[in-house]
Amino acid sequence: MSGPATRPVGWLRAVAGTVSMRAVASAVAMRAAAVLLGAGSLVWAALPAVHRGWSGFALVLAIAGVAAGGLRLALAAVPVPEDSYWPSPGLRVWRAFLEVVRQVPWEEGAVIGIVWLEVLHPSRPWHTAVLGAGLIAYLLITHLAESDAPLATLRPQARVLGLGAALLALGAGAGMLPAAGAGAGSALLRLVAAGALIVAAGLVLPYVARRLPRWGAGDSVGIYNRRQGTTQRRAGPDG
Repeated sequence: MSGPATRPVGWLRAVAGTVSMRAVASAVAMRAAAVLLGAGSLVWAALPAVHRGWSGFALVLAIAGVAAGGLRLALAAVPVPEDSYWPSPGLRVWRAFLEVVRQVPWEEGAVIGIVWLEVLHPSRPWHTAVLGAGLIAYLLITHLAESDAPLATLRPQARVLGLGAALLALGAGAGMLPAAGAGAGSALLRLVAAGALIVAAGLVLPYVARRLPRWGAGDSVGIYNRRQGTTQRRAGPDG
């Protein structure tokens, strides 16, 4: 009866003995940053308060998503109790609670609620651009916290993320222009947007090209035939 109850304590001691304090501090900081980004995005989108279009439901959805997502990150290192022949009611409730917390996509629900709150406000382009950057950072940091990956993992995507930030700022600037007819300002904005798309293609295409399969000297049919011949030669003349 005492085996399953003492297993989490022994597991935590083993983890504490094998993981350095720097790694533990980095994991805690990453989880705290994810929760703070989610809470900050929620406050940024909820103020000033609105009272139309199911705003109360959107606010509750966003709060529940951010809070439950933070709880899931906090309980990520807690092991699920082992199955037993006749588990106690408390153990069954605890296991069901862990499964619900870990399987429901809380962050996606939080993003839906936060974006819903932002849509209910009047047009405010720069406010929305900052919110978009905050939500992207929230999802990225949450993913890093889930996988216990360092922030340097995003270094290969730095140029793409920078380009996305530039396009977000460009969209915010376009939203702030008055809705007027064609003129020098709108023509300049179209030129800047076209240039941004060209730069985006120039930055993204090299990454895509490096990840495409390289067929070599022949086409796919030739490669398939060569593989078939290799398989037959390995099998030998007797099949």
